Amino acid sequence: QVQLVESGGGLVQAGGSLRISCTASETIYTMGWYRQGPGAQRELVARIAVNGRTEYTDSVKGRFTILRDRNTITLRMDNLKPEDTDVYYCAAGKRWYTSTDFWGQGTQVTVSS
Repeated sequence: QVQLVESGGGLVQAGGSLRISCTASETIYTMGWYRQGPGAQRELVARIAVNGRTEYTDSVKGRFTILRDRNTITLRMDNLKPEDTDVYYCAAGKRWYTSTDFWGQGTQVTVSS
């Protein structure tokens, strides 16, 4: 069982920046961030593989950057918008196409207008 420990998040004004990080207990192929709002489905924000391959959802392209250093990923979120407010969950998977084998507990990101 891979353990995922998240850190960061919080409250920021629109246009501001935040960073959230996640560290896995062991090396795993894909790590990423998903987000979920009340009554909504959990959606991919960004993910990164050990070889550096990345994927972003369209709404964050150009504003968010996902970085990886071994077992730790960091999501750098710039130019935040109120609609980015959600609980952000770290996820990890053994393959690119099964990137959600394990989940973190979630961290709240709130963007005020």
